[in-house]
Amino acid sequence: MNRKTLVAGLLAVIGLAAQAQEINFGIIATDAAAAQRDRWEPFFRDMEKKTGLTVKSFYAPDYAGVIEAMRFNKIQIAWYGNKSAMEAVDRAQGEVFAQVMYADGSFGYHGLLITHKDSPYKTLDDVFKNAKAINFGIGDPNSTSGFLVPSYYLFSQNKIDPRNTFKSVRNASHGVNLQAVLARQVDVATNNTEDVTKLEASKPELASQVRILWRSPLIPSDPFVWRKDLDPAVKAKIKQFVVGYAKTDPEEKAILKNIYNYGGFRESSNAQLMPIRQLELARERMKIEADDRMDAEAKTKALAEVDAKLAALKS
Repeated sequence: MNRKTLVAGLLAVIGLAAQAQEINFGIIATDAAAAQRDRWEPFFRDMEKKTGLTVKSFYAPDYAGVIEAMRFNKIQIAWYGNKSAMEAVDRAQGEVFAQVMYADGSFGYHGLLITHKDSPYKTLDDVFKNAKAINFGIGDPNSTSGFLVPSYYLFSQNKIDPRNTFKSVRNASHGVNLQAVLARQVDVATNNTEDVTKLEASKPELASQVRILWRSPLIPSDPFVWRKDLDPAVKAKIKQFVVGYAKTDPEEKAILKNIYNYGGFRESSNAQLMPIRQLELARERMKIEADDRMDAEAKTKALAEVDAKLAALKS
């Protein structure tokens, strides 16, 4: 082997080693990419310092972009909501490894239905009674609090199809829906306590203009997900950093508080997604039951399939 070949081989090995120590971290689009960048970049810089890894962030314009990026190994780790995490686990080799804790020590949040304080809608009944006059803002289809939770608790349980009920329906991120309500570009919209609490802390004068019409049952707080095939040594570094982050350091606590009033993390697993899977299947069951176009035999078969899936989750 000549000297040039040896050097080229060594450089290739070094390049592969460096590449192995680089990870791409995805952030779901709950708000504009610029806003998300301001919140998350200090956390990633701390991750680099404490793990020795190079951390590159990825901010997609929608939830599906982060799921697909993980599916094609463009990102190896991501912050998801529970529904998008479920999609990543099922379709993108994802695996839950940590769960967010809020600053008050809790591990859950609530979906909301909001309107402007000066709107004529003061109750949920007002919304349903006046639906044909309402421009409605719903969340990204892969959002837990913005889409899945209201779709089940507000619409499926009341046998309502929002597309045929409201004057108009548009999908957008939590941040966009919140701003649209404040600007009166939509009359009513879904949101969650994370974003409203963030607004209360940063711009209380704007938060005072938001009226909450409905609050969902508690939703498990968000998971961190990595690809199952990520290098075990990298997994160990990441988990040690995440689970140990902001335990005592006031600067780290301030960084997490600025993201979404977070306070830390605990270890988690795919079991965290169980109630979300049950919710999704229950919503699917109600949709099948309400489908008048499906013949009796097909409906019986479809319901039996959903019931089998629900039973398998409980076993």
